[in-house]
Amino acid sequence: MPTIQQTLAVKQKVQRELMKKNHVIGVGIGYKTANHRITNEIGLIIFVTTKVPAAQLASIDVIPKSIHGIVTDVREVGRIVIHKLRTDRWRPAPPGVSIGHEYITAGTFGAVVRDSGTGKRLILSNNHVLANSNDAQKKDAIVQPGPIDGGRTPQDLIAQLERFVPIIFKKSEKDVCSIANLVANIANSIAAKFGSKSRLAPFRIEDEVNEVDAAVATPWGDSISDEILNLGKVNGVAEPELGMVVKKSGRTTGVTEGTITSLNTMVEVEYGNGKTAIFENQIITNNMSAPGDSGSLLVTAEANKAVGLLFAGSNEVTVYNPIQCVMELLQINFE
Repeated sequence: MPTIQQTLAVKQKVQRELMKKNHVIGVGIGYKTANHRITNEIGLIIFVTTKVPAAQLASIDVIPKSIHGIVTDVREVGRIVIHKLRTDRWRPAPPGVSIGHEYITAGTFGAVVRDSGTGKRLILSNNHVLANSNDAQKKDAIVQPGPIDGGRTPQDLIAQLERFVPIIFKKSEKDVCSIANLVANIANSIAAKFGSKSRLAPFRIEDEVNEVDAAVATPWGDSISDEILNLGKVNGVAEPELGMVVKKSGRTTGVTEGTITSLNTMVEVEYGNGKTAIFENQIITNNMSAPGDSGSLLVTAEANKAVGLLFAGSNEVTVYNPIQCVMELLQINFE
């Protein structure tokens, strides 16, 4: 049986000729496989993009069973490409990479969805990613990668904002007090005119709650692809369940897996600059994210069915909008 040194010597002699053959993209040395099992026989490993039957190849492209007494092993590996960062510029861009409104930092391209009325393809992410937390207008520029990752207009323009669900932020204590006093003063003035001695004391106006932090954008031409990076195709929608094993693909932490630990959750979320908002009916998992993952689609671990839209988190938990609610309010689907 040839030694590694003998096999290496043969490889050095023939590798350049082998690399000229159609489909061949690599030559190495290793243990030959047979019937999907590794043997103890050292051979020449020939890496090809696609395995093609010898009868369909030109004679010059056929790889012999052995070369100079060294057995060959042809392995199909597809195209070998550099591993781009999720913060790089991607064209076409897949869900799971950096994206954002031209005036934010960056978030995640969550998924490709369809407009329920027209059927046109749309980019799904958060309001605070695509619509700058309500401070945007239809047709505003969306860049990929997001601005903090180097995205600029017009060279990195990938889409235009289509629509978003406005976020209702909590009123400050000052605003609440002034509104309450105004209401009380008006009511008391009216009461006094009619001779009533009763007086209304100022009351606190309850903050309104949100259901989603979500937006969609219209992509430019063929600038996007449908399959989520390292996850694949979305296969419909599923109702969240306690204990359900789920995963996501995001700009910052890539693919992470976790478990749903709370449903129908009311939670207060900080947006920075003193802004907070209350959300109800939210999904909670263990911590599966970091800043920049906002907008990631939460899917079931086994079937890749959409469950939620990631938008917030802490060092202990990650928070998601239920996908059914996102679909209803944005008028979108996954068909």
